[in-house]
Amino acid sequence: MSFAKWIGGALGWSFGGPIGAIIGLAIGSFVDNLTENGTPLLGERQTGRRQRDPYRTMPNYGKRTSSRPKTQSGDFEVSLLILASIVIKADGKQDERELDFVRQQFTNMYGKDRANKAFELFKRITKQNISTRQVATQIRQMMDHASRLQLLHFLFGIAKADGHVTEDELRQIYTITGYLGISSKDYESIKAMFYNSSDNAYKILEIDKSVSDDAVKKAYRAMAKKYHPDRVGHLGKEHQEGAEAKFRQVQEAYEHIQKERGFK
Repeated sequence: MSFAKWIGGALGWSFGGPIGAIIGLAIGSFVDNLTENGTPLLGERQTGRRQRDPYRTMPNYGKRTSSRPKTQSGDFEVSLLILASIVIKADGKQDERELDFVRQQFTNMYGKDRANKAFELFKRITKQNISTRQVATQIRQMMDHASRLQLLHFLFGIAKADGHVTEDELRQIYTITGYLGISSKDYESIKAMFYNSSDNAYKILEIDKSVSDDAVKKAYRAMAKKYHPDRVGHLGKEHQEGAEAKFRQVQEAYEHIQKERGFK
């Protein structure tokens, strides 16, 4: 699969706005290779006539839309690459373990060929100065909540890949969380999945230790529904499998509290 076919066939709404501009710059160095094997450049017809530049399509991301266009797997993919590049640079350095985590996760999700193309794009994205607010605002307006939660889970995984989440990385992820329109409770829930402490199970279920057993059960049902892999089914099987990790941690948190309290 050529690079042009991969990137051109995978994107929907992310062709426009600030994300489209970032991707446009990132693939600039690939221009000479994009026409190999007869593959047209992005924005160019098979006849050789130029289409309207997709990166000039700039929807109004300042207003919340009543309905969102369907997020395709490629939209999620490039959003993830861009946000990952922001988090990795948060502490002023790019740790090889974090880069390896990104590469491995993409290999697990997409296979070696697609992962190699994504990582090549990722390396070019990391060289750009990116506005966190503009990118995250576009994602917030165009991507469903369940998919945004999956992005956040991945970002914590990157930060933890070197064995330690720095304060700079935490601040950056928290800033991204706000721009994405994700609540502080959801942030703390996903954050707790990457730490070991006595009250993590309660944080994952977004409840306090003092709540009743019935409240624990109710919270578990709500969180299981929120984090169910089917919520990101529209992104493809690869992302459903990734979402299963979050879902399992919710189940494990509930089972831990069950055992601790002795209820069924």
